[in-house]
Amino acid sequence: MVEKPDKRIRVSLIEDDEWIRENLAAQINRRKGLAIGKCYATAEAALGTIAAEPPEVVLVDINLPKMNGIECVRKIKALLPETQILMLTAYEDSEKIFKSLLAGASGYLLKRTPQNEILQAIEDVYRGASPMSGHIARKVVQYFNQRGVSEDEIEKLSNREREVLDRLAEGIAYKEIADALGLSIDTVRMHIKSIYSKLHVHSRGEAVAKYLLK
Repeated sequence: MVEKPDKRIRVSLIEDDEWIRENLAAQINRRKGLAIGKCYATAEAALGTIAAEPPEVVLVDINLPKMNGIECVRKIKALLPETQILMLTAYEDSEKIFKSLLAGASGYLLKRTPQNEILQAIEDVYRGASPMSGHIARKVVQYFNQRGVSEDEIEKLSNREREVLDRLAEGIAYKEIADALGLSIDTVRMHIKSIYSKLHVHSRGEAVAKYLLK
């Protein structure tokens, strides 16, 4: 019997800087377990064709020409709700970080992040984690602190939902959460859907950031 090759995670890039786009695409393609899909210089180009060959992970620059990266993320999530999105940008602006998470991004990394960490983050976000640079995570928490978080929202979570969210906050993937709690992955997804509803959030990154303030 011929052994089936390991699945490769298909990754797309939306980045207007040609050097960054081509260099990162080459690094992704060389990484075992990853495969580069379509690369785009603008949000408009991506939205025109990305649904035809859906990637599993998309890296999006926030400072795209014309339509910005945040609006691009919102539209991609509407087209491809199962696709995971990582923001990769030079910006550390708390407002933009929060808006990216609210739009549906699952993680937020700076472009100066070492490439091996970016490649690892692609694998992590695919498996259910919410990778963020350490100081980016702190900025998200600070932003939520400034906005205020209702304690009532946190208190609405059941004990099991808190157990799930505790593990999401540690960056643990859905499958590992299911194994650790003795649940099916579908049950974990059901709890996460309920968590989103109770916390009034739309992505893992936003849910984790909000929960850190409990």
